[in-house]
Amino acid sequence: MTEVTNNKKYEYLADDPNGKVMPIMISLIIGAFFAILNETLLNIALTTLMKEFSISVSTVQWMATGFMLVMGIVIPMSAVLLQWFTTRQMFMGTMIAFTIGTIICAAAPTFPVLLAGRFLQAAGTGLLIPIIFNTFLLLFPPRRRGAVMGIVGLVIMFAPSIGPTLSGVIVEHLGWRYLFITVIPFALFSIIFANKYLINVSEVTKPKIDILSIVYSTIGFGGIVFGFSSVGNNEAGFLAPVVYISIIVAIISLVLFSFRQLKLEEPLLDIRVFKFPMYTLGVVMFVIIIMAMFASEIILPIYMQGPLALAAATAGIVLLPGSLLNGLLSPVMGGLFDKFGPRWLMIPATALLCGTMFMMTRLDMDTPLWIIVVSYILLMISVSAIMMPAETNGLNQLPKHLYPHGTAIMTTLQPVAGAIGVSAFISIMNARQSSVLEKVPNPTDPLAVNQAMVAGVELVYLIAFGFAIVALIVSLFVYRAEPKQLEEFLEEE
Repeated sequence: MTEVTNNKKYEYLADDPNGKVMPIMISLIIGAFFAILNETLLNIALTTLMKEFSISVSTVQWMATGFMLVMGIVIPMSAVLLQWFTTRQMFMGTMIAFTIGTIICAAAPTFPVLLAGRFLQAAGTGLLIPIIFNTFLLLFPPRRRGAVMGIVGLVIMFAPSIGPTLSGVIVEHLGWRYLFITVIPFALFSIIFANKYLINVSEVTKPKIDILSIVYSTIGFGGIVFGFSSVGNNEAGFLAPVVYISIIVAIISLVLFSFRQLKLEEPLLDIRVFKFPMYTLGVVMFVIIIMAMFASEIILPIYMQGPLALAAATAGIVLLPGSLLNGLLSPVMGGLFDKFGPRWLMIPATALLCGTMFMMTRLDMDTPLWIIVVSYILLMISVSAIMMPAETNGLNQLPKHLYPHGTAIMTTLQPVAGAIGVSAFISIMNARQSSVLEKVPNPTDPLAVNQAMVAGVELVYLIAFGFAIVALIVSLFVYRAEPKQLEEFLEEE
């Protein structure tokens, strides 16, 4: 039994009229908001950092690539860590690590010190989301999880969307160090608040830790993120040795990792969660949505600053309404999920996603700006109606002892799918652009370059349209999931 349920007649603390759930939620959400905000807070400042430390583009990109790499390494370990340490220990430890990393970044005299602080921030951020998901799954019954996960979705989507805008203001008026200095008091407040109100809700079982699994996981997930993130830093793209060697080694490691998990009595990541159909379908839809969203956040600014000749600030403003609406709608979609179930949300939302992706295949050099604004808003509406409901419905089918593994796998897939989606779609766009330019008389002509880029963007969204159709087909097989014990499920099989 967990600490929450000891000597209580309620299985979930949220069902207890005297259960103090709200302070626990506030403790977790405050920390998560500023940790996740920090992911995109630095994007605008990369040029400033290049000048400050006299470094190249490929070097400064490690502030973003390294962040995702560290997250890809630490998140798979969250499943076993959540069973070794209490909720308080995990949250306090990760927030303290994040805060120390933030202080190091704020005071960094050199770029290597800044990068070290950034990596420490990433380790804390990577572990926070699995902690929150696992805690909320233990606090709330399945019938109430949609609205709660919707609030988590608000944090996950809203924080990154305001990051670049907030970053621009801070860098312009205060300087890049204040990107970290302004976060420190909020991080400290989260630690103090959690120290007073956060209670333990998870069961500490201290399973055996398999070192070889950690090695395979680190090489596998870390290599995938590193390999795909390195595509844009090499002129040869996927043909660069550092890229394809990293990806091949990573795939081999993940295969070895998977086979080993099936043999272990206490796996690092229990991949038997994929025996639950709603979890598997939820993962498929989650990955498709992540790839579509991340790709659009990269492709659309390139398109707007290239063929449409918009300023970077204008391009950011065009995307802001959709990003903000996505975050604000997340709790609403969560409430609708609780009331009507997943099908009534996901089928219309995936149909909308298909229509939006097809609309984006028609982008050209004369597309009015309002069409892009509307298209991105529709994309973000479909994302808010699919991503968190799919994730919540999938996790709802798992027995409690698999919650840490289910949340760890889904959280790990976010940076992995993001890195794959961004690098793959940019490579497709560049390859199509090069192919078109090879057929024109003057490939250096700016008009020809822009027209070729439009052709690349169209191809990217045509492929994304295909993925959206897959998501629509998958949504037809989704039903409201109910928790099952693994033994019960295997007997039915």
